Amino acid sequence: MTNKELAKLIMDQVGGDANVGSAAHCMTRLRLKVKDDSKVNIEGLKDIDGVMGVVESDTLQIVVGPGKAKKVYDALIETFDVSKGGDVESWEDNKEAIKAGQKDSGLKSALKTISNIFIPLIPAIIAAGLFNGIASLIGQVMAPTEGFWFIFQNLLSLAGSSFLGYFAVYTGINAAKEFGGTPALGGMIGGMTIGAQINVISQTLGLYNDVTPLESILTTGKGGIIGVIIGVWVMSFLEKRIRKIVPDVLDLVVTPTLTILITGAVLVFAIMPVAGFASDLLVSALNIIIGSDNKLVSILSGFILAAMFLPMVLLGLHHGLIPIYAIQLDKLGGVSLFPVLAMAGAGQVGAAIALYIKARRQKNTRMQKTIIGALPAGFLGVGEPLIYGVTLPLGKPFITAGLGAGFGGAWVMLTGVMASAWGPSGLVALPLMQTPTMILNFLIGLVVSYVAGFIITYIFIKDDLVRG
Repeated sequence: MTNKELAKLIMDQVGGDANVGSAAHCMTRLRLKVKDDSKVNIEGLKDIDGVMGVVESDTLQIVVGPGKAKKVYDALIETFDVSKGGDVESWEDNKEAIKAGQKDSGLKSALKTISNIFIPLIPAIIAAGLFNGIASLIGQVMAPTEGFWFIFQNLLSLAGSSFLGYFAVYTGINAAKEFGGTPALGGMIGGMTIGAQINVISQTLGLYNDVTPLESILTTGKGGIIGVIIGVWVMSFLEKRIRKIVPDVLDLVVTPTLTILITGAVLVFAIMPVAGFASDLLVSALNIIIGSDNKLVSILSGFILAAMFLPMVLLGLHHGLIPIYAIQLDKLGGVSLFPVLAMAGAGQVGAAIALYIKARRQKNTRMQKTIIGALPAGFLGVGEPLIYGVTLPLGKPFITAGLGAGFGGAWVMLTGVMASAWGPSGLVALPLMQTPTMILNFLIGLVVSYVAGFIITYIFIKDDLVRG
């Protein structure tokens, strides 16, 4: 079936172009703004070959798979009289629809804010992590001191540090956008937290620990990303109020100057020390759970974290992990939590393979096609087609997939795998691991999750569940 034919079948089931106000797409979905929901045939959409799932939200979201979504969108725009709604760039945005119908709360609003700050940075986080990871591998395997590989290694390190070295600045810019402040001023606040003058001020005030600098009350980077976000919130709050009282003719000079001066003082003398204390406590707590030398604790924590990650996604709680990743990267030089949680997608893959065998026995052709179409994306770390088109609609396989992921998480935690960055999981995350041994153990964890997800689903899910 061509993309144009698929677009036509979809439009037939949504009431034609007269019932569609605009169309957009993300990585895996075609998103339609429909005028009259009663004219949409949801079951008819689900029965179309090539449609992996349908999510009803403020927009009608039709899951067709990564890459395919853009092509079907282009065919739809070319063929039908439908307004362009643009594209949704973030892969994380694909998961937001599952929260439709849930009541908003203060916690969810806060997590959404965090998500909006960090999600636009994910492509750069992944690229920088890959560059640093490959540079580290070259250093460990080849240890070049001159020539092509030496230059290439340093070029990769330069690219990686260009983002991760100034992560606080980028975070400040995005936080200012989210809080309604001036992005450039937000970047200044982020930059202040990593400035060398922080140590000079700390030493002058007797707040610097010369023996163990990281234990200083105030030092460069103290408070990390949490401090930056709080500082930019204060900055945005002050900027709006100062602008109201400053004459227009003086606004361009007075407002940014007073805003940065006041916020900078609050940042250095209050926010950074307090946020640093909170970050240190969080890292200490994490070390008890995920950095324990007790093998039993490592196994149990790895299993529970990996098994519970997808339910956290359904509740929208996964966005709260992003600052924790950032704190780990800042304090420990790597992220141990991400490799464990990445096993969740692998459990889905194993469960889907078991369901395919059962669907084949039951002659459920549609389920077989859905799984075959979604599996490549699942192996590469894009789990939406499998989640929305296979395991979540069936219910119980969503649980067995999580349990399978737990075994891979236990292995990854036990072997101490650390990543240089975070992003999509699956096989594409292999280069993000910090050493060849960690890459191997991460791969073993994926295989364990595939196998465990398959076995648990195959044993505990009855064939009748996938009857056509």
